[in-house]
Amino acid sequence: MAPTGNDGRDGYLAFVENHQHRLLRAAYLICGNRHQAEDLLQDALLKLALRWASVSDGDPSAYVRAILYRDSVSWWRRRRREWLSAAPPEQVVHDRDGALRLTLHDALGLLPPRQRAVLVLRYYEDLTEVATAEALGVTVGTVKSQCHAALRRLREVAPDLARDARPVPGSGSGSADLTTGAEVKP
Repeated sequence: MAPTGNDGRDGYLAFVENHQHRLLRAAYLICGNRHQAEDLLQDALLKLALRWASVSDGDPSAYVRAILYRDSVSWWRRRRREWLSAAPPEQVVHDRDGALRLTLHDALGLLPPRQRAVLVLRYYEDLTEVATAEALGVTVGTVKSQCHAALRRLREVAPDLARDARPVPGSGSGSADLTTGAEVKP
């Protein structure tokens, strides 16, 4: 007799097919390395498959994102003394914001993994502070302080990123501030 498909396999496969590209992009933004991002996503999807019956009724993509960010930080802690490359390989850039994208990529690479994870969750994934805190397993206050520190560090290491930033309301000086994440689309 053939399996009936009621074991949840079809739902899992449909989820993976519909979400794998977005999740891979988020993994890449977190770790900055395509091969590591693929490995992180593969491990996360395996963990999801093992828990699919209990996770499928909720928000499986949030579950996978939480695994991605936590595993990325764990991976970094285990290998923080090892550097794969001093500079990314040369790439042909076809759009006018290519240099700005590379600047953002390099600047994100200088941030600690937790700060990078907060920025990706808040501004790429467009999660609220509460959802970001839940995904990372930290408090909302930690998310706020990590986000603030990360944006300050980005301003220090990559002042070019502020050229397209919107003025901060109420600042009076019209100074630019990296507050939305819409300045550069990674």
